[in-house]
Amino acid sequence: MTLVAFDFDGTLSDSEMTVLLGDQMGVADEMAAITERAMNDEISYARSLRDRAALLEGLPESATEAAFDEVVLREDAATVIRELNEAGVTTAILTGGFERGGEAALAREGVSVDIIVANRLPIVDGELTGEVEGPLIEGTKDDALERLAAEREIPISDTVAVGDGANDLPMLEVAGLSVGFIPKPAVRPACDVVVATMERLRQVFADEGLLD
Repeated sequence: MTLVAFDFDGTLSDSEMTVLLGDQMGVADEMAAITERAMNDEISYARSLRDRAALLEGLPESATEAAFDEVVLREDAATVIRELNEAGVTTAILTGGFERGGEAALAREGVSVDIIVANRLPIVDGELTGEVEGPLIEGTKDDALERLAAEREIPISDTVAVGDGANDLPMLEVAGLSVGFIPKPAVRPACDVVVATMERLRQVFADEGLLD
């Protein structure tokens, strides 16, 4: 059995959840600037996520849901996930983004993964608090990948990680196969393979025998 772990924002989706939320709050430019610094490894991911969440304090829950409704999968991403599932591969999403946005995008395409490890934006009295909680703020994706593999008795050498940004580096560095999806310059050296489309990613999986 094999475990394939995907990043979400920038990988399975070309949406950026915090920017979509920022659009609703009128702070999208500030969000994008913080995100870019984090993805290029200029500031820690934890700091960037907290800074972005703070900009969203007071955003109504209805506006939050409207932003998550705009999160979409890349072309052919659903097909790739579906074929992995049908081949008996364990599929996971490890994202510093938000559970509700990822789940909504998958549901719209009628596809699912076995595990989602993601963060959450607390809501009190119908508004975002400006805080963020979850396992992938301070926690890293290598720990999450190793834990998921151990729980399923899958050797780490039989895992595949797919990501694009600096917060994906830990899982890319420990996975048996690391795939960069249009990776940032700081991430490219850690990648065994680099792809720019889901069709090319599917071909990598086929070449590795994952879709048999």
